[in-house]
Formats: sequence, structure tokens, C-alpha cells
Amino acid sequence: MALEEGARSCLLRFRLKLEEDIKPTYLMDHMISDGVMTVDEEERIRTQDQAGALIELLLRKDNLTYISFYNALVKEAYDDLASLLHRDLPHISLNPHKGSSDVQSRLSEGGIPQRPVVFVNRPELVNRAREKLYRLQKDPGWITVFGMAGSGKSVLAAEAVRDHGIIEDCFPGGVHWLSIGQVDKPDLLVKVQSLCFRLEQSLDSQLLHRPPNSLDEAKERLRFLMLRRYPRSLLILDDIWDSTVLKVFDIHCRVLLTTRNRSLTDSVSGAKHEVEVESGLDENKALEILALYTRIKLQALPEEARSIVKECKGSPLVVSLIGALLREKPNRWRYYLRQLQMKQFKRIRKSSSYDYDALDQAMAASIEVLPDEHRDLYKDLTVLQKDVKIPAKVLSVLWDLEPEEVEDILEEFVNKSLLFMDNNSKPYLYYLHDLQIDFLLEQNRTQLEVSLQHYRDGPPTSGDKESLYWIQYLTYHMAKANLTQELYSLMFSLNWVITKAKIMGPAHLINDYVEYGFILDQENSEVRSQFQEFLSLNGHQLEQRPFPDVVQLALSQPPNSEVYKQARVQAQNRTKAGKLYFDLVNKSGVDNLSRLVIHPHQGSIYSACFSQDGTKIASCGASKTLKVFKSTSGEKLMEIPAHDDEVLCCAFSPDGRLLATCSSDRKVKVWNGERAMLLRTFEEEHEEQVNHCQFTNTSGRLLLATCSNDNIQNLWNLNKPSSQNTMFGHFEPVNHCCFSPDDKYLSTSSNDGTLKVFEVSSANEWKTIYVSDIFTDNKEDVFVKCSTWTADGKRIICAARNAVLLWDLEANKKMADCSGHLSWVQRVQFSLDGSQLLSCSDDQTIRIWETKKVHTSSAIRLKRDSDVLFNHEEIIVSAADNCNRLQVRDGRTGSVLFQSEEKSSRIRCTCICQQPSAVVLGQEDGTLLATLQGHTKTVLHCQFSQNGQTLITSSEDATIRVWEWQSGKCKVLHGHKEQVRCFSLLSNSPNDSRLLSWSFDGTVKVWDTESGEKLQDIEAHHGTILSCHVSPDGCFFATTSTDKTAKLWSVKDGSLLKVCSQESKDGMDSLHGGWVTDLHFSPDNSLLVSTGGYIKWWEVKTGKALQTFYTTGSALKKIHVSSDFSTFVTIDNIGILYILQRVV
Repeated sequence: MALEEGARSCLLRFRLKLEEDIKPTYLMDHMISDGVMTVDEEERIRTQDQAGALIELLLRKDNLTYISFYNALVKEAYDDLASLLHRDLPHISLNPHKGSSDVQSRLSEGGIPQRPVVFVNRPELVNRAREKLYRLQKDPGWITVFGMAGSGKSVLAAEAVRDHGIIEDCFPGGVHWLSIGQVDKPDLLVKVQSLCFRLEQSLDSQLLHRPPNSLDEAKERLRFLMLRRYPRSLLILDDIWDSTVLKVFDIHCRVLLTTRNRSLTDSVSGAKHEVEVESGLDENKALEILALYTRIKLQALPEEARSIVKECKGSPLVVSLIGALLREKPNRWRYYLRQLQMKQFKRIRKSSSYDYDALDQAMAASIEVLPDEHRDLYKDLTVLQKDVKIPAKVLSVLWDLEPEEVEDILEEFVNKSLLFMDNNSKPYLYYLHDLQIDFLLEQNRTQLEVSLQHYRDGPPTSGDKESLYWIQYLTYHMAKANLTQELYSLMFSLNWVITKAKIMGPAHLINDYVEYGFILDQENSEVRSQFQEFLSLNGHQLEQRPFPDVVQLALSQPPNSEVYKQARVQAQNRTKAGKLYFDLVNKSGVDNLSRLVIHPHQGSIYSACFSQDGTKIASCGASKTLKVFKSTSGEKLMEIPAHDDEVLCCAFSPDGRLLATCSSDRKVKVWNGERAMLLRTFEEEHEEQVNHCQFTNTSGRLLLATCSNDNIQNLWNLNKPSSQNTMFGHFEPVNHCCFSPDDKYLSTSSNDGTLKVFEVSSANEWKTIYVSDIFTDNKEDVFVKCSTWTADGKRIICAARNAVLLWDLEANKKMADCSGHLSWVQRVQFSLDGSQLLSCSDDQTIRIWETKKVHTSSAIRLKRDSDVLFNHEEIIVSAADNCNRLQVRDGRTGSVLFQSEEKSSRIRCTCICQQPSAVVLGQEDGTLLATLQGHTKTVLHCQFSQNGQTLITSSEDATIRVWEWQSGKCKVLHGHKEQVRCFSLLSNSPNDSRLLSWSFDGTVKVWDTESGEKLQDIEAHHGTILSCHVSPDGCFFATTSTDKTAKLWSVKDGSLLKVCSQESKDGMDSLHGGWVTDLHFSPDNSLLVSTGGYIKWWEVKTGKALQTFYTTGSALKKIHVSSDFSTFVTIDNIGILYILQRVV
């Protein structure tokens, strides 16, 4: 058969698309298995451009090859490509319309069943079966059509032979159907006698013989008839259970059999072919069956129809049974869905020609034919979870058998269609159909205890598939088996948190505490809450690689937390082995407003939104993907490659069924949020990138609003191809739009620094809020990124820069703000009840806030330029606050010891002197205190000498000044060409007046502060020097720079001793989260502490990182270290003060 012209044209039309996307290796495996391609042809293709050569071969081949290629695409999940070829799929028939009545009469004579009352064609399967039937054209053999109960094997077998071409080409002697089922020898003899009688009667009634008296005699009679009288005929044996039955028909003829056991033909001779029938129909086919039974249009089916199909995974038997029942009782959609969900299979009674009274009997029949010892093992599979594939080693633990023995048993289950095997993975993975699990659960509710003795001493951590299974599902099995004490011990253990988070990530863990919270709360709800909160707030850290030290993270928890207590014990034990750990002393000063922090995308996150019921979060960003998560745990539910460019926004429809996305590619897309299927694309209206999209809050009149860099906003009706209204008013790109809770107003946020409110009905502007007026330092780059309404519609929260601001619309003023993100906030949204606020940022995190805390958040925040005085146990911190006042605080208690009045010029540095007791501040206008004036630009650093009589300062004016601060006398050190960021005294000795300074000009200089002489001038780096520190013995100093190097120098002669280089910025960031801004050596020069994106401690000799402390904020400027290297103080970029004490 030459390739049909339509199929050839289809291949040529989509050739480029096919060549771009397919992986020929896997496809050719299927085609060789189907017998349409030879191994030699495969080898020739492998030596060329494989995809192009495969398409060339297809063009030269026949219809069977085209069909095999199509089926291979379906098997390998190339659904989009298969759909391109489906329309031109050839029917394997010489002339499908010729002699159809003759075919039907011959099929009727052969006992072929009629099509069911409700019939839905499965062309892929039918073509696959017909292709195998053509293999029997010249020689006899066996075709096994196998699949689980109710998958449609018998209907497929009958449909495959319902074709004129098949009858004429392959089986002109006819097709003869014999239903077998579970029979003993006497019943089998009766069935063969009946078949022989039917065959003889068709020939000549005069040739009728007496019925055969035994199976052996019946076999010989049948052999004579099939070989002599019907030499080119097909015998169809329906529903075979036992291989001994097949031996009666092992007579060198052409046989097609349907069975649940694919291995039955191992016991007979001859060529053998297989057709596997998938366990479920796709959703559209299954819905079509329900529509035909109930005589309802497909589009008008109730929502329960889709849920029924989903619940039974498209099982043809279940869908047909329920469809037949609904034909009689059309108001029982919810009832039958509920019976399925409650596993009440007995109530889904026979309403078709199927051989079993109810669904449960059909499944039980498959299990009853197992040997007794294997039947019990099969029932143990009750413990498996749906949609989870497991290796054989997991069951060897459950059954306490050798893995090889388990594999043999599983092979038997697979052959009998009682279990499925994924043979694309090594080792093989096994899984059950949902209906099989549901049936086992219903039958074995009292047998759910699981043998977990192997893991009482702790879970396996080897990383193989067996360990991964137990790490992921150990909590599930414990809960299911009512092992509550073991569950408490496991989930209230920091060791378990470390093990599971490292291998599975934090989302699985958080989900466990949510899922089994009702069990854990019976033991201790407070401890459950402590573990869950720890994971929720540190989940983004636990996703990092290399994996962080969880014990160090846990040391930041409140002192009464069980998480902290376990971490403290572990830290104390590990310090004995040389590990470093640091306890956060001022925990009460670090108030985290977030409830959950997740890190879903690589790159910036541009949008995140709640579904209306609050159970899901959708997010998108620079990764070009759309992702959906559980809001309780951050567990990923769905991922869609949504656009060709960055996805700038996503939004749920009010009912949660639709998701809209918009992108830099200027397109707006609408998706089915449950099936990840594209429904609509709008791409004509906006001329530049589309920044935001949002649905109305109610489904009554569903509209979609979009806004763009073209400065306009559009309103869309999803049923129309173009927008129905356009709003104007902004003079810069519009970043965001948001409907009020009643859908009467639309708020818009723009780069022009304003937030505008429009009336939806008229598209007229109603109100303007000038957000840029809040930022007094620089109004020019105040881009209002987004807004969201409170539930009462009276207030709006908007985001500008990295701040989140709450506005009262009636009073038109700011009410509150919150901090937490480390970079620009892109989106904010309230949950439906207003209790939670969702925000996402360029810092790659999504944060969920407790709204009541945000509203009351007005705490004073400290700036990073600070000084610390360590005096025995006392820690005194001086720093400017966000109101530009100088504050002096007790570091341990947080109490304010001194606070100045608000300064007119920004405070840029401060230092403390113990004797006499004084605090100095340097300002942006160059003044120092109120009386010391000399610097012409911002004062960047200041420090007292050891005796407290001299004050040294450095400035953006490139000078260093040495002051006798009480008299006002000043000495100026000139030499640097750019701003002098900082300096350090080379010794604490009052007799050593040397000072080391470093600058943005890349140089380090050594000065004599007494004489003002420059002692050394070192060209240290090609870039800006970020930090410099002198070793405690005064012999060495280390520098870091924007040129991505760190260098070690000799103080004595200024010679370079060592260069540490990190070639790529990515590598550097992975080590320190940004540029290194400060360094300090330990007194014995063995340890080094550094700051950047966070704090790190290093072993000087090896360069090995010993510990990392992650601050809530980022971009640390400096760290203050006590003389014994045990206490460390810093302030992050959102104003949180950290005092860390080394654990001993």
C-alpha cells in the first residue's frame, strides 16, 4: 500500500515542525516493534540528520508506517505533533465503503458483537489493532489485545475487524467470535462444540457430525475445520483467563484474543503480536460518552461530568456504567460522583452488557485468579499512593522478600493487568490505576498496618529511589497506619527536617505539617506550629545549593521554640568537633512579618496572585513560565511554558478555572487553569509590552483589564476578539491595573509616580494619588509598580521602589508601610478575606504577610552606617534611624539610651568614644557634630583614637582629617584621588600613630597621623576597594574589590603576598550573595569573618567557608567584632540589628 496523498501532503506541510521537535531514537524503537521499520533502516538514519532522514523514510513508506509513526508520537507524549497528523490518518482499507452490507452480514454470521448503544471511536487504537491484523495476512499467528478490567478490549477487537479491507485482504474465510471467560473443562468443551457446530452448519448441513466428546477430540475437529474448510479465517477468543484454554486453540490458525494477562500466549507456538489498551479514555472522549448517554450537548454537561471522568481516570467501563444510570436518573450527577469519591462501587450497578453486576466484582475477578500467597501480597498494595511510581525495593521492605523474588511477583501482576510498569526508567517503576487502589482500599480497610520496622531507627538517606520513596512518603504511611507516636517523633525532629529538606525541598515538608496537622496537634499543637513556621519563613533558604546549615538557621528561632532547643543542643555538640555556630542574642528585635517565603522561579518574579478561594498562588517572571502553588506550603501544582518572552503578569478568574497571562511579547493569553490548556490569545491591540492583566472580581460580567507601556488600559470581553473599552490618563508606561471589590473602579499604577482610579462603566478618571510626593529624596525615579484594594474598598496598598504603602482613599494619605523585600516590589495583592497580603519582588521571593501586622508596623529602623562599643557583657550600638536621628541603643535589650533631634542633613556615619563618653556623627553636608566643619562633601567614616582625644574622619572629598575634637584643631591628609570609603588604625598602641586608608581610586595608603606624612602608597586594585582589614598582630592586611579579587598584603613593605580570584560574578555571588563589603580577622589569624549579602566565617589557612548566617535583609555594609572574636554586630538594608554570640 503506497502512502495516501493526504498523509504525504500532511508530512510535507509539517515537516519543519516535526524535524525541530522529535527525538527519533525513541520513536524508531516503537516503529521497529510494530514491524514497519528494519534495524538496517534505523542504522542508516542514525548516521545522518536523524529527524530529517526519518521523515524522508516515512515519505517513501506506506500507510502502515505513517500510522505506526503517529502511534509512536502519542506514546512518547508528542500530543501537539500527533494532533497535526491526526486529520490525515489513513484508514487501513482498500475500499472502506465497498460491500459494507456484505461485511456486516459476514460479521453477524461469525458472531461478532454489534457496536454498543453508545459508541465512541478510538482511531489510534483501532488502527494499531488493524495494523497487527495485517501481519496475519500470509501466515497464522496470535494477536493479544490486553488491558485492565473495563478498558474496552472487546469493543476494540470487534471494531478492528469491522472493515471491508481487512476481511477481503486477510480473512476472506470469515471472522468467528467465541466468548470464553472463566470456565472449567466441561464448560470449555461445550463452547468448542458450539463453535464446531456453527462452522459445520455454515458449510453443509449434510456434513454435520456428532459433537466431540472430549477436548482433545474437539481440538482435532476444530483443526480440520480451520485449516481445510476455513483456511484464511480469523478466530477471536474474547476474555481469556487461563493459558490452558489457549492450548485447545493451538492449531496453527489465525487467532486474536482479549485478556487481562499479556503473558498467556507464552504457552503456545507461532508468531505473536500485542496491542495494549490504555486504561482510560482522554477527557473529551469520556465526556462524549456521557453526552451520548444523557442526550446532553457536550458543552452543556454539568461540572460534575468532568469530575466523574477525573475521578475514574476515564475508565470506559465506569463512564459507560454511570452514563447508563444517568440516562434513567438524569438528576443524579452529584450522587454518582459522590459514590465514586466514597468508593461505593457496589452502588454503581450493572446497566450494560458487561459480564459483572457491579464494578467491584469486575475488579475482584482479576484478583481471584491469583495464587493464594500472591493474592495477599497484592492486597498489601493498599498502602500505595495514587499516581506514585515505586521501585521493587520498596515492596521488598513491605513484603520482607528478596528484591529478585519481588520482581518476579510484580511481573506476574503486570502480565495480568493488575499493575502497571514504567519501563522507561531504570530500575523499573510500578504503579496502580486509581480505580485499583480505590477498590483495594474499600476491600482492605482493616489491613492498612504497614511494616516500618526497618526504619524505626531513622529514614534511609542513600539517595537511591527506594530511599527517596520512603523519605517522601514515610509520614503518609505512618499516618495511614495510625503509628501516631512514631509520627510525632519523626516530625518533631530537626534531624528529619534536615534530611527531607535536603533531598525533597521545603515544600514537601511544609505540606506534611499542613496535611497531618490534625494528628500532630493532638500531641502538641504549639510544637507543630513552631516547626511549620520555621519552614515557612526559611523555605527559600532551604532551596539553595549548596544546602545551608539548618542548625544555624534554627538558632534564630525564639528561645522557647522546640526547633531552637534542638538546634542549640546540636550546635553545642558540634562545636566540640570544631564547628562554628552563632546564636542570635536579640531575637526580639528581629520581627518577621512574613508568613511564608518561597523561591519559585530562576530570575525575577514579576507577578504573584491568590486564587479567589485562597488555596492557590500563581506566579510568573523572567523564566517565561507560569507556575501554580499551594498557598499553605508552596508545593508546586502546575507549570506552563506560557510565552516566548518574560511573563509580566498572571491572574485567576473569580471561579479559579481560568488564568490570564501577559508578556513582553505584547500578547495576552487566557488558559484553562485546571488542564493547563491555552484557550484564547489577544495580540493585536497593544503596541508595546503588556505589563498587567486582571479579571473582574465577580463572574456576572466577566471582563479582563490589561495595561501596557503604550500608556493605555484596555477592557476585554473574552467572547470578543477586540477590546471593548480603552482608558487614557497616564503620561508614562502603565505598570498595573486592579478592580475594586465591587468592580466599579479600576486603579492604575504608572511610572509617572501616580496612582489613578477610573470608573469602569464610563472609563473616566475619578481620583489621582501622587505617590512620588512620599519620597522626598528623589521623586524622578518613583515608579508606582502596583496596587491592591482592601476588602471594604476604602483603602489601597501600592508598591513603589522596595516599599509597600497603605493609602486611605477618603483621607488621601498614607496609613502604614512594611519592609522585607531586598529589591523592588513588583506586585501586591490581598487575599479575599483581607487577612493576608501577597507580594513578589526582584529579590526572587514571594512573601505572604499578615495584614494586621503590616497595618501596625511603624517601628523605627536603623541605618547600616553604625558603630559598636563592646564593654565586657555590655554592647552599645550607635546608628542613624530612618527619621535621620542619631540613636544609641543597648544591643542586648534594644532599649534606646540616647536619641538626638532630627538632623537637616543625612547622617552617613557615627562612632562612639568610651572615655570621655561621646558619640560623633558625620553628615552628608560634610559637617561633623555641630562644631567641626572642614569636609566639603559627605563624611563617610569616623573613628576615635585609643585615648579618645583624637577623632579621625574620611570623606567623599578624598581627604582624611585628624581632629583634636575638643579644641577643633584639624590636620588634613591629602593623597587619594577619589572618596575615602574607610580607614583603620594599624595598632591599638597609643605610641603607634600609623593609619591605613583605602579608596574608590583602588589604592591603599599608610599615613603617620602625627606628622601627616604618607608612608606607603600601594596600587592595590584596578577597581573600587570595597573593604580592607588589618590582622590583629598588625603584620598583614586584606583587601577586596569590584575587580572580583581579594588580596593579602604585608604591612611592613606593602608587598603583595596572595591573590584570590573568582573568575565570574555568578561564582562570587554564589559564595557571598554579592560584593564583600567588610572583613575581620580573629586574634590568632586563624579565622576571618566577612559581610556581603550575608555573613560568612572562613578558615584562613584553607579558604574553606565554615558557617553562614542569613540575615532577613541584605547588602550588609560592615560588621563589628568584639576583641575575643565571640560577638558580632551588623545592620541589614531594611534596618534590622543583629547581635550574634558564638556558641560554646
